[in-house]
Amino acid sequence: SALGDGECNEGEIWEACGTAHKYQLDNLVVFVDWNNLQLDGTCEEIMPPISLARKFEAFGFEVYEINGNDMTEVVGALDQAMTAKNGLPKCIVGKTVKGKGVSFMENQCGWHGVAPNDEQYRQAMEELDGQYVKS
Repeated sequence: SALGDGECNEGEIWEACGTAHKYQLDNLVVFVDWNNLQLDGTCEEIMPPISLARKFEAFGFEVYEINGNDMTEVVGALDQAMTAKNGLPKCIVGKTVKGKGVSFMENQCGWHGVAPNDEQYRQAMEELDGQYVKS
């Protein structure tokens, strides 16, 4: 399951977390994308978050805090979470940069749910293509 940091302001998230803990769903892994941006501003402006890691721990989750833009950390945390059979649901809080790797999209909440036009798409793909090792 994947959640955004702004989405974690919603009550149904915490109702589901309480249920996951009650039923000891240790095969449930929740990934929180913590990029500090919501649809219309920063999380700090809209609803300043308390530590999501501490909040998930308070709801009975085993929590892993990682750099969500580092695939080595993402895979490592997922491996740990999937193998820990301890009766606790898992939460991976990944600190990320929204639009990472695309110059005109990085840290811009205006790209939430918006598709690029053809020229923007070409530019984004060129920028991303230059960042990855090809096999």
